[in-house]
Amino acid sequence: MSITANRLLLSFYGDDFTGSTDALEFLSKAGIKTMLFISAPSKEQLQQYPDLQAIGIAGMSRTMSPKAMEATLKPAFEALKAINPEHVHYKICSTFDSSPERGNIGIAIKTGQSVFKTLVPLVVAAPALGRYCTFGNLYARMGIGSQGQIYRLDRHPSMSKHPTTPATESDLRLHLAKQSTVKTGLLDILDIAKESEQRKEKLHSLIAEGNEVILFDAIDATHMESIGELLANIAPRDHPLFSVGSSGIEMALGLYWNRIGRIKNKENWPQPSAVKPLLVVSGSCSPVTAQQINQAVAIGFEEIALDTVAIAKQQDEEILKVITKAVTFLRAEKNVVIHTSKGPDDERLANTGKILKQDEQLTSASLLGTVLGNITRAILEEVKLPRLLLAGGDTSSYAARALGIEAVEMIAPLSPGAPLCKAYAPNSPADGIEINFKGGQVGAPNYFEHIQSGKIS
Repeated sequence: MSITANRLLLSFYGDDFTGSTDALEFLSKAGIKTMLFISAPSKEQLQQYPDLQAIGIAGMSRTMSPKAMEATLKPAFEALKAINPEHVHYKICSTFDSSPERGNIGIAIKTGQSVFKTLVPLVVAAPALGRYCTFGNLYARMGIGSQGQIYRLDRHPSMSKHPTTPATESDLRLHLAKQSTVKTGLLDILDIAKESEQRKEKLHSLIAEGNEVILFDAIDATHMESIGELLANIAPRDHPLFSVGSSGIEMALGLYWNRIGRIKNKENWPQPSAVKPLLVVSGSCSPVTAQQINQAVAIGFEEIALDTVAIAKQQDEEILKVITKAVTFLRAEKNVVIHTSKGPDDERLANTGKILKQDEQLTSASLLGTVLGNITRAILEEVKLPRLLLAGGDTSSYAARALGIEAVEMIAPLSPGAPLCKAYAPNSPADGIEINFKGGQVGAPNYFEHIQSGKIS
């Protein structure tokens, strides 16, 4: 399917970079030719990538205020509407990271409604990532791509303690009600398990009741495929259906399109090679990432702890010190991990936050993400590396921009929710590099070793 000859199947806007590569992975594994861009692509950019069936935009709205979100999302949604795909998806984190003040999903829904004028399906469940929704309540496994315990969202050891958007409510309808007045209906797990016609009847009855948003329960792939059928059936013929949710949207549609023969899953991916040295740059404050850093250091990774307080005080000598240290290690073929914190209890978080409170326009994600990107770019100017790992959902969006990345394409599914990609970064030392974007909750304790080995899981 060519972007100029036929409609795209889907386009999405991701609220951060790691979440966007998660959606990229589900589409690519489903056999859908997809490219992820930093900003809305021009016609000239799109023509450089023939046979596209889907596109994504990696945004930063998860850390934005409602006013900034609306100003950012409306033109982005208008641009996606102009391309006229069958589906437009506002991609959020599978743990519904949001609050009335930051990353407000209600604002995203209302903005989407103003542009697309459609019912808004809400699919947050992503069983392949350990995210389950039953009777409107969200449950999440501790770690993606791990065997961690499953918790109700408001009791999750990591998400309930998130530094900017702590999960205090697991019922997504109540969570959303704190952010918006949209009327939300629920197609619950019992309805999803019924026969196709019964599901359709229930969905249409919820629509007839005046619900503006319909939340879908799901706990397994069968439920996701059923949701995909419903989404495909209610999509308007002449303009996009606007939906909100995790990469469960891509999973649901991909499963359904595969069942009816519209696409064919891509099963054979080239095996990436092992690399050395590996540079890991982490802005994550997740305990999952902290465990991964500790595991990597235990097997010989060189650790560079960024003095974030010095960074917040604009002490540039800290940046130069980190760059020099990292380049020395990498030239000696030693693996390196640079980090801004080791878990939510790292004292750097609170101390840096106190300084940043003096500047309402600056967030820790924007400051530290940009600094990490600039540090990485400077390192790549000195040392040519085959592969790079960026960890941290909020910070990676800023780091990718500082690196000069314009687009990425998936080249291998190394870990669920975090594919290995090729970076397109004209006039940047990051151009052509293999890059892995890891969200805070992604991966087993040996994740960094796994990415270095290139072994497809």
